[in-house]
Amino acid sequence: MWAFPALALRSARRLLSMARLAIMLLALLWGHPGASAEWRLEKATGTIKRHTQAPAPNGLPDGHVAVAKIDGDIASAWYTKPTRIYGHGILGDAIEAGALTVQTSDGTNLTFSLPSNQVFEDRTPRLHDLDGFGRISIVTILTDVAQGASIAVFGLVEGKLELRAQTPYIGRSNRWRNIAGIEDFDGKGSSQIAEVVTPHIGGTLKFWTWSKGSLKLAGEATGFSNHFIGSREQGLSAIEDFDGDGVVDIAVPSANRMTLRLMKLDEGEVVELAKILMPNRIDKPIAVSTSAGRPVLTVGLEDGSSYRLRR
Repeated sequence: MWAFPALALRSARRLLSMARLAIMLLALLWGHPGASAEWRLEKATGTIKRHTQAPAPNGLPDGHVAVAKIDGDIASAWYTKPTRIYGHGILGDAIEAGALTVQTSDGTNLTFSLPSNQVFEDRTPRLHDLDGFGRISIVTILTDVAQGASIAVFGLVEGKLELRAQTPYIGRSNRWRNIAGIEDFDGKGSSQIAEVVTPHIGGTLKFWTWSKGSLKLAGEATGFSNHFIGSREQGLSAIEDFDGDGVVDIAVPSANRMTLRLMKLDEGEVVELAKILMPNRIDKPIAVSTSAGRPVLTVGLEDGSSYRLRR
């Protein structure tokens, strides 16, 4: 007696599957930016333009001043009090920073000094409105000489520069992490900090959600690197909406830097959208532009060549 309803249900499911297939085919034909299509590789000419920043006053020899992109309580920030207490030298020398200095919107300079067993193992801090209310946070890489690196977020609290949130340390000395991007990667309104933990030894891509003054792990995946030992370049990543769904994604090299992986944070899962094999190792900043409404990535390689990736 139930044969007819069951048959109707199966027919409906087949029709739904056919409709989905038709939509995908039409998207491919029409060139919808979210369609599943191959990324093509083409040789680029010229060099990748780097964003220039002012040198840090009384700061690291290779440090720069970070300037806020929006009006908020903090206008700029940089690392100060160079020190040699930590000999890791992952960024090209053994000179790290013992303090963080900011200039507030009214021109006041404030400094947060670390204890003698900690350094900022970083070149330039990152300024971002994590709250969405015009309060600027400073995102840093803070290292304990015995426990390795952490991500630490600083901000103004009642007019003072204070540590507001921090991830756990890696757990041993001479272990580092590199921040890959800061954005709303899951489309839910809160910012996530994307990073690669231990990018030189089987790096793990992690997303930390800023929520109510704390950092919570939102997702992770293995097999990434956005830095190589001794390099001062920390920009081997890019953020953009690669699948056209209105939510920002991230591009990060694979662990051997021979492949560029386009990744998405989706309900706690880190999903690979695409991976593009390169002719040589990625060792330069990844630039993002658009052409005909679609993202274009420009990638610089170890042999001095550069390539564009487009769909």
